[in-house]
Amino acid sequence: MPLDNVRDMSLSRVAMKAELLDAETELRLAYAWRDERDEQALHRLITAYMRLAISMASKFKRYGAPMNDLIQEAGLGLMKAADKFDPDRGVRFSTYAVWWIKASIQDYVMRNWSMVRTGSTSSQKSLFFNMRRVQARLERESAAAGETLDKHQLRQMISTEIGVPLHDVEMMEGRLSGSDYSLNATQSVDDEGREWIDALEDDSAQAAETVENQHDTEQLREWLLSAMAALNERERFIVRERKLRDAPRTLESLGQELSLSKERVRQLEAAAFTKMRKSLENQSREVHHFLA
Repeated sequence: MPLDNVRDMSLSRVAMKAELLDAETELRLAYAWRDERDEQALHRLITAYMRLAISMASKFKRYGAPMNDLIQEAGLGLMKAADKFDPDRGVRFSTYAVWWIKASIQDYVMRNWSMVRTGSTSSQKSLFFNMRRVQARLERESAAAGETLDKHQLRQMISTEIGVPLHDVEMMEGRLSGSDYSLNATQSVDDEGREWIDALEDDSAQAAETVENQHDTEQLREWLLSAMAALNERERFIVRERKLRDAPRTLESLGQELSLSKERVRQLEAAAFTKMRKSLENQSREVHHFLA
């Protein structure tokens, strides 16, 4: 933990010294990343708003997670926001990034609250992060009014307040108050008792399923190769660069390399996909006719 604190403080100092972006600069950087995949622009954008990520991460310290981990998750949310941000929509990046940062931190907190997954739906998240606060307020209000609430009444009021089903409140209450147990614990007090882990179903792929998947994958590969062979050299190049690379090329960069306009590259790409689709449909019909 001490080393975590050192890293947290160092990162916080760097973030506080980062530049403050005006709307025009922010927009220019967002366009540079979206259209040209300019990594320097992405770095500036993320660095400038890292202080926002750290600030939001600090609000979740009460859940017991290491601050360094919370900051890392906040940073991941910030990067996701930068990758998905559309500058044409006319909103500031910070407004858009807040949602992604918060969602990333919340998912991390819920994943690590217990080895048993607490839940991922919007209602379960709302319960997880608000139930204790709402419960404490309802108990204070009832005490001030001289009333006593039993557990069932309190759960019903929480259900109404947060807007979730009563059984969700009961389930979340049990998960938040319970503790995890080792799967290596025995099911009985006997020395020969079977461990709980032995009772879990093996969800790994069975032999027949593995062979079937391999066959389907090989068949699909052959069909795709056949469909690619029906394209001319330029069309194959565009499809490879746009769909088969780990980092797909932009229409603009391909246009510059091929001495074509961005729109012409898009047309060639669409035509290539149409040819491939027809080839795959024909092969699928042939297989269906053979099996009929």
